[in-house]
Amino acid sequence: MSLGLFTRVNFWWIILVVSLTIETSRVRCHSCHEVKTAFQVRQIGPLKWVPETPGTDVDLLVCKHQGPSCCTRKMEESYQVAVRRETVQNIRSYSFELNYLLLGHATAFQDTFQSLMTFSMTHISSLFESSYASLSLDAGPLVTRLFSELSLYVRGGNASVEASVHRFFDDLFPLVYGRLVNPGEEAASGAGGLSGERLDCLRMTRQDVNPFGGHPRALARELGAALRAGRALAQALGLGMELMNATDAAVLSRDCSRALVRMQYCAHCRGLTLIKPCPGYCLNVLRGCLASLAELNVPWRRHVALLEDLTHAVAGQHSLELALLGVEGQVNDAILYAQLNGPRLAATVDKVCGPSTAEAPGSHTPTEGHWSSSASASTATATATATAPPSSTPFSDGPDVELRGRLAHLRSSLPLKPSKSDKPKSLKKISREFVGYIPRYKTFFGALPEMLCEGEMGMEFTCWSGDEVVESYTKKVVGNGVHAQRQNPELKVRGADPALMEVKARLEQFSQEIQESMPGLGHRETWVETGSGVAEGSAECDDEDGCQGSGDGTGHQETPGVSGGEVLPGRYPGPFSPKQPPVVRVKGAAPPAPLPGTLLMLLLLLLLVPQWTVL
Repeated sequence: MSLGLFTRVNFWWIILVVSLTIETSRVRCHSCHEVKTAFQVRQIGPLKWVPETPGTDVDLLVCKHQGPSCCTRKMEESYQVAVRRETVQNIRSYSFELNYLLLGHATAFQDTFQSLMTFSMTHISSLFESSYASLSLDAGPLVTRLFSELSLYVRGGNASVEASVHRFFDDLFPLVYGRLVNPGEEAASGAGGLSGERLDCLRMTRQDVNPFGGHPRALARELGAALRAGRALAQALGLGMELMNATDAAVLSRDCSRALVRMQYCAHCRGLTLIKPCPGYCLNVLRGCLASLAELNVPWRRHVALLEDLTHAVAGQHSLELALLGVEGQVNDAILYAQLNGPRLAATVDKVCGPSTAEAPGSHTPTEGHWSSSASASTATATATATAPPSSTPFSDGPDVELRGRLAHLRSSLPLKPSKSDKPKSLKKISREFVGYIPRYKTFFGALPEMLCEGEMGMEFTCWSGDEVVESYTKKVVGNGVHAQRQNPELKVRGADPALMEVKARLEQFSQEIQESMPGLGHRETWVETGSGVAEGSAECDDEDGCQGSGDGTGHQETPGVSGGEVLPGRYPGPFSPKQPPVVRVKGAAPPAPLPGTLLMLLLLLLLVPQWTVL
């Protein structure tokens, strides 16, 4: 009997222990402790809003489901604020590097442009001081104004290269005529120089009289072509920064915020704080939220192609540097041209502006510059006439051969860059760095949803579908863009963001204007992608980096696309080719040809091989 009682007692004790264990487990499973911890760690809101245990009569708007929930209405509102903040921060973290790249290189390009302007202006001022001392004082302000207007043009201001160059030569003509070509007239006019009417006549009739030949037009053409690309590049970089600012300021809609809460936090309401959303589910939500940004994908890709082409146009052949450094030579050539044609120029001026009041003997003979004053006017005129082709203007536009030869040492002696000891980054190096980085961001707006989902998607056997835990997401995954969101099963996209569409229109308009003004640019989208996104030749090394070609050790750099003076097949001799990207190759000297003794040794070895085989 005692044994039966003991058995009954043990049986009831076992039932009691098991019941307590089940109850304890049930209470633990329905606790909101983990939800409160996640709420605190992510700094979503006050902890007092999180209940200790799940509630059954909670009136929720987003995370609705049948059963107990650890969420309240205040928690949902906090979740929406938090999810907006987190998404915007994630977008800005990805756009920061691109924005920094655009801003940094825009500043670097502008600083380099300004350095080149200052360098060229200093050389022209030195030219007047050393070779044309009588013009130096009055020509200084003209030079300063010319380069100020050129700098304003590159920065995107309201200025014209052609008008600035011609205004410079209009104002320079009275000085050259009165002090070099016909100095006796200014001397006879007294300390005040030429009269106001005489100065105005010379200034206004300069283009008709054509005292400087074709040098003003040539200078305007060269500077216009080079600075046009620099101005367009500065504008393109500025527009890119505006685009990134608009991206960072993009506003998420209410439907997007609710969809993000459902994706990231509704699982918390059921105590599932560690589960990740399904990949397809995350893509649908983010592509719906960023549909307006995805509309920028195509125009942005074209804009990146335009940035690459403009960068090559500015620095590919040192065109901007050569154009600015060539200003001194063109100005010097123009002044010498006027001196060489002094007698005919004075006769033309007397016909147009009336005869001068007094002339000094030999006043039409050049007195300054690189030509000696002992050279007779007839010899100078004959030289200019023999080397210049006829034209419709009073004086020909062709350059004087001897004059060009005497100026050759000036151009060759001007360095294109400072010494290697304390030099900033050159325009070529800045351009190469930029072209090496910017293609990586060509698909930024199209790949942004994937980048944001990369850290959110679950790679386990189960994932969160927005309603429950599933093994895989079975709904349709839509593409990018506003139009594709019509079939998005997770949220409704009511329309595109007007601010972003305005930036898109500006991108498209800018691309069209550049292609009209500079044909051949911005067509890199038609080229075959190499996969790396880095233009061929971006890893090259030239003499700016302290590298030299192999062979003779001179570091000779050949013209891009040109080998041995011949144009390669399918390539233009210029910096652009409409069929494929410009390829820049730095070639060293060819390897030495095999010596005759080496050839004889090889032949001897070939003859001895059969004998060794027999042995």
